[in-house]
Order: sequence, then structure tokens, then C-alpha cells
Amino acid sequence: MPEETTDTLPDGSLLAAVDLGSNSFHLIIAKIEHGEMRPIEALAEKVQLGAGLEDDRLSGEAIERGLECLGRFAQLLESVEPERVRVVGTNALRVAHNRHEFTIPARRILGTRVDVVYGREEARLVYLGVAHTLADDVKSRLVIDIGGGSTELIIGQRFEPQLLESLQMGCVSYAKTCFPGGQITIDAYRRAYDQARLLLAPIRHQYHARNWQDCVGSSGTLKAIDALLTQHGWCDSGIDRTGLRKLESRLLEFDAMEDINLDGLAAQRRNVILPGVAIISALFDVLGIEHMRTSNGALREGVIYDLMGRLSHEDVRERTINALMQRYSVDTDTADIVERRARVFFTATRQEWQLDTPDWELLRWTARTHEIGLAIAHKHFNRHSAYVLRNADLPGFSQEEQEQLAVIAVGQRGKLADEMYTDIAVTDIPRIQKLVSIIRLAVCFKHVEKLERLPDFTLEAGPDSLSFTFPPEWLEQHPLTARELSNEQELLAKIGLVLLIA
Repeated sequence: MPEETTDTLPDGSLLAAVDLGSNSFHLIIAKIEHGEMRPIEALAEKVQLGAGLEDDRLSGEAIERGLECLGRFAQLLESVEPERVRVVGTNALRVAHNRHEFTIPARRILGTRVDVVYGREEARLVYLGVAHTLADDVKSRLVIDIGGGSTELIIGQRFEPQLLESLQMGCVSYAKTCFPGGQITIDAYRRAYDQARLLLAPIRHQYHARNWQDCVGSSGTLKAIDALLTQHGWCDSGIDRTGLRKLESRLLEFDAMEDINLDGLAAQRRNVILPGVAIISALFDVLGIEHMRTSNGALREGVIYDLMGRLSHEDVRERTINALMQRYSVDTDTADIVERRARVFFTATRQEWQLDTPDWELLRWTARTHEIGLAIAHKHFNRHSAYVLRNADLPGFSQEEQEQLAVIAVGQRGKLADEMYTDIAVTDIPRIQKLVSIIRLAVCFKHVEKLERLPDFTLEAGPDSLSFTFPPEWLEQHPLTARELSNEQELLAKIGLVLLIA
């Protein structure tokens, strides 16, 4: 069985989460006690990765700042087993076309992969982190997280999000685009506010105050605004409209971001506080928010709770795959056949091909969803399956996982073009090619297994080879399968895999 065998997460276990935000990087190490997590170490550094984005590419200086920070984080992470660390990248890495220039060295530094997540998955994780800090009541709540490059909005009850949204507005990106050179003017502030209102317009009805009972803010920017309003007596607690107007007026008295000098405002927040006020003011006005309280829970806490679920066999990705199968009316018998055959091939090749449990998970999920494209069209259904896996909102999955699932799905049949691997890190291509070869071979047998039991045959793997030996005359009695395997010999040879059939 390729899966992990651990059924529970014992007390005393250490877990860690690293949040690679567009403004700041955060590290949290937590100890599990009675099924809950207790933070024991926390670090945060203002990296401003998002400020290094030019034409959707990270600058060398921004990459260097980020990697230097991770080098410091790595020292603390030495106390945590690599499989119990999850690193999550958000908006800056989402939009960066050259993100692999950061994620590949980051993986080497931290000893674990970097999961860049789509906006709605970020929203789900934020909600999970916030929900665990609030009373377990039945109130419907709106959770808002204003980050450096994006703002997440979630409506949910208890621990279940019901609506998820991520908008391209953040305090770092707005500081850069709306306040060039860090200069403060009323026109610049109005530009940021109006831009936020424009982005909120399409969702204003769904997220309006009439659809929830409680509003909670989660982010360093919102907590900083909360602290300023309270300290200056502009609000008794939390954030309200009156307090926001007073803070806005006070900030607009300054000529430049670097000149901002308010009691209670940390120096590192000077260049993001005014864009943050513009965004939250737009949110209050468009969504009819009267008051917001802030929470200490955030993305990193959500990542810890999500990781707890994965390690305790309560992986949200399993629910996502099952829901996807139901939505696209998957033939479960065929999916089971392909999964079982893929398991046999994976087990036979795992050691020689240096594959691991995450590789099996990718294979298993692809096997179960490889035919979802049939719901769209039979012709090129593998391409339709790949499109859905790449572009659908799949709770629990990272952007990289979705891209890899898509490549394996599209590669299940047809030609193996180099263009398939455009979004895959160069270092990962050989491994993904091995997984593609397994799924292709598993698919070759699915029609035979629907009609009869496969005979016992031997299967041996070498570093770049796979050898099948069938009983005498079996291939002659199954000419279609023999032809398919012969075709695979030719196609797999192009990716450096020798397929031997006897």
C-alpha cells in the first residue's frame, strides 16, 4: 500500500507552516495537544515579494530577499520532520511567471516543496485559521483578509466556508500602482478607493451585510488599523466607519509614506497602511459593513489545521476528488480499474524510479478523474479532463498539484509533446514523465479488465525501463492490447523510457 499508515496525530507532535505572503513571510511551529494546535514558535519578516513584481516577473532582488529570509526560517524548522511542514505561497508567487526561480531554491533551503495556492484556496485556508479562533456558534460570518497582493472574502458558518472569493487588490500592489514614489495625495487615495470599489462591484450582492451576521478581519494590516483606532480613541474596539474616516483624514495630512508618524504604527507598515485604509473603506461602503472585529487567526493557522487533517486521513482533497467525480458523472467501475492497475505499476516501479507517496496520490487522483472530460466531449476527452483539473476551483489543492494533475491527465493518451510540461518546473519533469507513463499503461488495460481477469504477468523496472512478460499466446489472443502496447513502446521511447514486452 503506497499510502501513509499513520491513523492519528499523537499529542506532542510538531507541525509547521510557512506563509510566503506578498508583503511578509510568516513561520509558525505548533505542538498538537488534545487535538488542537498550540503555537510554540513564530517568526515574521517583511520581505515585500510583491513589490519586486515587474510585468508579472519577480526581480532578482526580491527573490534574493525571500531566499535569505527562508535561510533564517530553516534553522527553526530543523526541529520539525519535513513531511510535517507545509509551505504556502500566495498572490505574488501566483502571478509570477518565473516563480520557479524562487520555489526551486526555496525547496532546497527548506527541505520541502512550496505549494503556491490559487486565490480561493487561500481564502479557504484563511477561513479555517480564523474559524478556530472564534466561538463555535451558528452565526453566519464574513471573514476578510487584506494581504499584500490580494484580498480574500469568505462567508461561512462554524468551520465550513460557503462562499469564497479572492480579488486582485492588496496593500503592497496598491501602494505601488496608486501611490507612485510613495507620494500621498487625495487623488492617489481616491484612485485606490475607486479601484477597490470597482473590483467589489460584481460580488456586492452576494457578500452584502444582509447575508451574514458577524464580520471578522484577518491580516496584519487590519490588526494594525484596529490597534490605531483603539489607541487614538477613534473607536472603542475593532474597526468602524467613524474611526476609519478619522484615520483616513489623519493619514492624508502627510505628504509621503515615509513621513507617516503615528503613535502605535510600526515603521514597516508606513508604506502599506494608507492603501489598506482605502481598501477597507471601500469594503465597508460597498458591502454595508458597520463594524469589524479582528482575529489572530490567519492563513498560517489555517495551513496547520489543514495539515492536521491530512496527517489524520481527513484530507479535504479526497472530498474534492469525490465531488468532482459526482459532478461529471464518472464511471466509477472504470476509474477503479485504472486506479488498481496504476497501483500495481506504481508499486513495481516505486523504488527504481524513486517515486514517493505524493506521487502515488497524484496518480490515484488522476486515475479517478481521467475520464471527467467525457462529460464535455468524447473527442479529445483527455484535453477536457486536463482543462478542468487545471482550472477548476479544487479545495485543498495547490496550483502546482493542479498543473501536475492536468499534465498526467492530458498525457494519458495521444502524443507526448514537450509543450505539455510548460508549467512544470524543469527539475520535476522527469518524475512527471514517469507518472504519465504509468497512467498510459494503466489505461491500456482498462477495456480488457472490464471483460476478463488479467493473467498473471511479470513486471520488472529498471531506472529507465519497464519489462512486461505475459503468458504464452496471451498477446496473440488480445491483438488490440498488443497493438496499444506496441504503440506505447514507440511513444515512451521519446521520453527516454524503454518498454520491453514479451
